[in-house]
Amino acid sequence: MNETAFINDVIGNKMLGMQHFPDKVLAHSFIDDIFRFLFIGKTSDWNNDVALKNWNGLKSSFEFLLAETTTGERESANYGTEFFNKLPILYKALLQDAEAILEFDPAAQNISEVIMAYPGFYATVIYRLSHHLWQNNIRLLARLFTEFAHSKTGIDIHPGAQIGPAFAIDHGTGIVIGETAIIGSNVKIYQGVTLGALHVEKSLASTKRHPTIEDEVVIYSGATILGGETVVGKGSIIGGNVWLTYSVPRNSVVYHTSEVKIKDRNPFPEPLNFVI
Repeated sequence: MNETAFINDVIGNKMLGMQHFPDKVLAHSFIDDIFRFLFIGKTSDWNNDVALKNWNGLKSSFEFLLAETTTGERESANYGTEFFNKLPILYKALLQDAEAILEFDPAAQNISEVIMAYPGFYATVIYRLSHHLWQNNIRLLARLFTEFAHSKTGIDIHPGAQIGPAFAIDHGTGIVIGETAIIGSNVKIYQGVTLGALHVEKSLASTKRHPTIEDEVVIYSGATILGGETVVGKGSIIGGNVWLTYSVPRNSVVYHTSEVKIKDRNPFPEPLNFVI
């Protein structure tokens, strides 16, 4: 392909709609700003006028981002208003998440520490905001927000996942929650947990590929739970490093047993190959 043909191809792709990308810098700035608006700031620095000014600025930024990803300014303004009208409900849900972390984690001293210092709470905030976008088919922007949270926290929550109230993530690094996962209320998850698919095939895109976690389940670090038909029953405990591809009933305790053997001259029953 010569230079002119290549340039024409690029222009042609843009004319087909590939130019409709939101401003990533603005998107990242917006999601950080809305987190700060909702949860951070000295009371002495705020009053109704300042809050209203910040609210209007956030709304304008959001509508601009929407205009870059939707079909027109009217649709952007309408959904922008709907989204901001929904914020009080989302805010209450997020306070429940913060309170769940405080209640569950003995290291958490107060709610301010949870809000300021817990990456799991930050990732949950961005997920809940993005999930509302996903439900309203604003999907590119939703993915952009959650991937920003992923880059900051190491926690990868797909905005399509369904997560109930009082969700607690402790430590968080390395958590993966897939698009069709369903998580109930009062669920607690530690670092390195994967709620994934048994098979990764494009033909399964419209099917439920990720597990269902019922209410009041605790999943400890490193556990991997796979499959759209896999259901972890209410009140169960999934121990660290468990590999689970089948359903378990309510109040199950699933754990990985470590075998202890006193070493002798041949401590390993099978040869090990070391690669350095």
